Amino acid sequence: MSKIILDLQVACDHRCNLPSEDLFMYWLYMVLPLFRKKAEVTIRLVDEAESYNLNKIYRGQNHSTNVLSFPFKAPSPVKLVLLGDIIICRQVVEREAQEQNKILEAYWAHMVIHGSLHLLGYDHFIEQNAKKMEYLETKIMHKLGYLNPYETEIS
Repeated sequence: MSKIILDLQVACDHRCNLPSEDLFMYWLYMVLPLFRKKAEVTIRLVDEAESYNLNKIYRGQNHSTNVLSFPFKAPSPVKLVLLGDIIICRQVVEREAQEQNKILEAYWAHMVIHGSLHLLGYDHFIEQNAKKMEYLETKIMHKLGYLNPYETEIS
């Protein structure tokens, strides 16, 4: 039996249209137990200013972004279930979902899955790794009943 602990932090001004804590937990349970029996994750929902600042500091990018992941590495030989932090920008998610004709709930799910896979060590900087990560994302999204996140959903 898997045990996932979620620390949900809502640090954005407007809380309307945000998924429930139960949905965030459900999405985590669809991805993390595939790799770990126990995990603790913080999901922090932020506005564009915080996303911009974090993206600038940690990635050198001068813009806000949809999702950032900060994996936690415990010093050896300490073993903790803490996996890391996922930062999701509400405005960017809402804007990108609209621009890409995505269903908002599905796009939120994709950001959680994408961020979780980053915490688990997956990346998309090398094409081979990107294909593997996208395959996993698509497989999990289909399991959730959502369409391929890399294709347009609404016509």
